[in-house]
Amino acid sequence: MTTEANIEEQQQMVGEFLVGLAQSFGVTAKAENVSADEDSFEVNLTGDEKELGLLIGPKGNHLVAIHEVSKTMLQRRLPGLNRARIRVDVGGYRSRRREALAAYVQELAQKVVESGVEKGLEPMNAADRKVVHDAVNEITGVNTISVGDEPRRRVVLVVADD
Repeated sequence: MTTEANIEEQQQMVGEFLVGLAQSFGVTAKAENVSADEDSFEVNLTGDEKELGLLIGPKGNHLVAIHEVSKTMLQRRLPGLNRARIRVDVGGYRSRRREALAAYVQELAQKVVESGVEKGLEPMNAADRKVVHDAVNEITGVNTISVGDEPRRRVVLVVADD
């Protein structure tokens, strides 16, 4: 028995799992391998946008759950083995969300710089908070802090102490 499952094998397992999961919801989807490197990979489910909406859910909540279930499936199929970090997307939702969130935060950061008044964002998951922190790091005059506890943790944009 092998003690390692390569990235491509893990990506294949996750893709097949996601297609089967989609079928169990009556959604016809195809798994596309988006990217892979030595310790992580991404799989995106594609198909009819109306059908895929069911798998994304409100504010991406179903997608977050599907991501967690996919990680658990991989852990159970490969117990004790080195597993890659996985990213799951449905219909490109996460990439569109990242772009929209970064654009919104840049606009908000400019308002913080101009007004000198901090702005708090709505509670969001860790991946979205990272997008906010990364986008604000590119802007002079404003910083970010995270406040609160999960699941109500949120980012606040503050004037930089330069």
